Amino acid sequence: MRTGALSIIVGGLLAGVAAQTVDYAPDVEPLLRARCYGCHGAAQQMKGLRLDRRESVLGAGRMLITRVTGDKGAPFMPPVGEHLKPAEVEVLRRFIEQTRHWAFQPIVNPAPPAVRDSSWVRNPIDAFILARLEHESLKPSPETGRVTLLRRVSLDLTGLPPTPQEVAEFLADTRADAYERLVDRLLASPHYGERWARPWLDRTHYADSDGYEKDWFRPWAWRYRDWVIDSFNRDVSFDQFTLEQLAGDSLPDKAGERQIAAGFLRMTLTNREGGVDNAQFRFENTVDRANTTATVWLGLTAGCAQCHDHKFDPIKQKDYYSLFAYFDNVEEADVQAPLAGERERFAPKRDEYRKKRAETLSAYSVPALQEAWEKDMLDAAAHPGRRTDWDLAWDCLLKLTEGGWDGEKLIRTHAAARTERESDTLTDHFVRNYHFAVGDKRWKELKFPELDKKLAALKTEFPQLSEAMVVRDSRHPVPSHLRVRGDYKTLGETVTPAAPHFLPQAHGTRRLDLALWIISPENPLAARVAVNWIWQELFGTGIVKSADDFGTRGDPPSHPELLDWLATEYQTSGWSTKRLIRTIVLSSTYRQSASVRAELQTVDPGNRLLARQSRLRLSAELIRDSALAASGLLNDAVGGPSIRPPQPAGVAAMGYGRNDSSWVVSEGRERYRRGLYIQYQRSTPYPLLVNFDAPRTEVAACTRERSNTPLQALNLLNDPVFVESANALAALVKPGDFNGLFQRVLGRPANVHELARLNAFYNQQHDWPAVASVLFNLDEFITRE
Repeated sequence: MRTGALSIIVGGLLAGVAAQTVDYAPDVEPLLRARCYGCHGAAQQMKGLRLDRRESVLGAGRMLITRVTGDKGAPFMPPVGEHLKPAEVEVLRRFIEQTRHWAFQPIVNPAPPAVRDSSWVRNPIDAFILARLEHESLKPSPETGRVTLLRRVSLDLTGLPPTPQEVAEFLADTRADAYERLVDRLLASPHYGERWARPWLDRTHYADSDGYEKDWFRPWAWRYRDWVIDSFNRDVSFDQFTLEQLAGDSLPDKAGERQIAAGFLRMTLTNREGGVDNAQFRFENTVDRANTTATVWLGLTAGCAQCHDHKFDPIKQKDYYSLFAYFDNVEEADVQAPLAGERERFAPKRDEYRKKRAETLSAYSVPALQEAWEKDMLDAAAHPGRRTDWDLAWDCLLKLTEGGWDGEKLIRTHAAARTERESDTLTDHFVRNYHFAVGDKRWKELKFPELDKKLAALKTEFPQLSEAMVVRDSRHPVPSHLRVRGDYKTLGETVTPAAPHFLPQAHGTRRLDLALWIISPENPLAARVAVNWIWQELFGTGIVKSADDFGTRGDPPSHPELLDWLATEYQTSGWSTKRLIRTIVLSSTYRQSASVRAELQTVDPGNRLLARQSRLRLSAELIRDSALAASGLLNDAVGGPSIRPPQPAGVAAMGYGRNDSSWVVSEGRERYRRGLYIQYQRSTPYPLLVNFDAPRTEVAACTRERSNTPLQALNLLNDPVFVESANALAALVKPGDFNGLFQRVLGRPANVHELARLNAFYNQQHDWPAVASVLFNLDEFITRE
C-alpha cells in the first residue's frame, strides 16, 4: 500500500477534478516537503510551493510535474517506493492548469465600485482607487495647487514646462472647465507626439547605429522615429499602430508610410565583425524580434523558453519557436522613401545623374572588373579555403554591404534581374572593398579610392531620394525549426507560426495574422499591457509594477479591476490613446498632491494604493529640454534627422576605429533640438543620456530607472547645454530679477526665504549666469511634482 503526501494529494484532488472544482490542500504541504522531494536540490527548487496559494501553484507546479514524472532526467518524487500512475499525474496536471494565472484569463469589464465619499469621484478611475483606500481606512490627498498641476500635466503630455505666459493665462482662467481646456490643448500640441514617442522607442530599443564592434551609423533610422511621433500626434488607434509596425509591409500602402512603420523590426543590432557566422547572427536577429514582440505587446518573458520550457510560465519551447517562426523569413532592406517634394526635385535630374554615374564607372573600367570579381567571389564561396584572400573578400561582402542589404543574395541574383538599387549597392560595395580581394596596391593603382569619392560627390551634386529601413518577406522562405537547447545549429522538429498554446489561437501563419491576433478581443494580454504602460508614464509605476513581465513571476496588479476597466475602455473606444490619457489626467487620482504624508510612510511606502501622486525625477531628455525651454534656446522643430550636440572629448574615441572628429557637432540651432533627437550611438552613447538613466538599447526597455548620482550633479553644473542655457537665461532676465528667473525655470515666484538666499549668493558671486545655474540644479527643476 502506498503512503505519503503524494497519495494524499492525488486522493484529495481526484474528487475535485471529477466534480470540475479545484480544492487546495494546505494540510499536505508539510508532508510533501518532508517526505517526497527526494533530494536537497529538489527541495530548494520546490520550497516555495503552497497548494493554498494560486501564484505558488502556478510558479512551482511545472517543477512538481517534472519531479513526479522524472521528465528530462529529473530525480523522481518520491525517491523510493511506488511512483504515481499516469492517471494520477494527469490529475495533478489538470489541477495546475485549472489554477490559471490572472493575466491569461479573459478581460472582464467590472462595474465601478460603490464608495462612501462619492464627491471625490470625477470618473470611474477614482471609484476604483477610492474603494481600495477606504478599505484600508485611508483618505486621498487634496488636489495639488494650480501651478503645480499645470507644470505636471504639461510635462506629462508634451514633455515641456509651461511658459510664464501659459502660467499666467491658466491662473487667470476662472471657467469651471479651465483644466479640461488645458488638457485638450496639450493633447493637440505637436509636442505631445514627441513626449509619448520616447518611451515607446525605449520599448523598441531604438538606436541610430548597428551596435557591436563597428557600430555603423544608421542614417535613416530616424524615419521610423518620425513615424512614431506622427502616429501619436494623429492618435492612430493602437490596433492600427500594432498592425503597421509588425506587418506594415503586408498592408496596402500608397504613400509608403506603412513600410516605414515596419522599421520596428529593423531595430535589431547588426554584427559586422569579421568571422561572425551570418547564420548565427540571422538567428539572433529573429530571436530579438520574437522577444521584443512578446515583451512589448504581451508582457511575456518568452525569451526564457529559447533553450528549454519556461521554468515558471506555461510557455513551452515549442511555443517559443512557433512565435519565432512568424519572423523567421524576414529580409532587411533600405528602400527609397521620398520626403515631401523630393521626388519632384529629383525626377528632372535623374537621367542626367544615371548618365554621369555610368560614364564615371566606365572611365575606371568598373563594369568589366566587377563582372570578373563576381565570378571569382562566387567561386570562392563554392570552394572555401582554396583562396584565403578571396575568402576574406567574401566574408566582407556578407558583413559590409551597406543599406541593410544581404550581399550574398545580391551577388547570387543575375545582373539582368537586379533592380537599379540592387545594382548600385553591389557596385558601390565592389568599388569600396575590392582591395580585400586584390590587395591595397592594386586597388590604389586602379584609383578606386578616387572613384569612391567621385561617386559620393555625384550623390551630393544630384541629391538622392531619402530612404527608410524596412523589412519584407523572403522570396525564398525556409521551414522553421525548434532549436535544441537554443543552439542555432541544432535543428529540432519543424514548427509552424502559432500563438502560445495556453492563449486563444491565431488564425494564420503570416506576421499580419500575428498582429491581428495580438489586438484581437480574445487575447487577454495586449490591452492590459498597453494601458499599464500608459498608467506607468503618468504615475511612475504601473498597476502591474513589472511592466515587462505579466507572467507568474511578475508583480500582481495593485488594482486588478481598474486594470481590466481601463483595458476595456481602451478597446471599446477604438484604441484611442489620447482619449485614454485624457480620462486618466482628468481624474481626481491624477490631480492629487504629491506631498508625502506621515501615515502613508508605513502603510504604503511605495505609493501602490495611490493616496497621493508621485514625485518623479524627469527623464534625461526632458531635463535637457526643460533647460533649453527656460532659457529660450530650444529649437522646437518636430521631426527630422538625429543631431549631435557637444559632448566631452574622448567619448567618440572610445568606439572602434573612431576619434573625436567622427562626432561632428550639429551647427547653429540644430544643436538645441529636443533630447529625443540626439543621435544614440550604441557603443558610445551620449553621456548626458547615460548619466540620467536612459536605457541601453540592446533589448526592449519597458521601465526607466531613476537613480541619484554625483555624475548627475556634475552634468547639471558643467555640461555645455546647461552652461549655455544659464548664460542665455541670464541674458533674458534683468540682473536682480529673481522672480523672473523663478518664473521661467520653475513656473512660480520665489518666496521670501529663496529671495534672501539668492540675493546673498549674487552679492557674493556678482555673476548673474551663476544664479541661473543654481536654479537649473534645484531638485524642483528636475522633478515632476
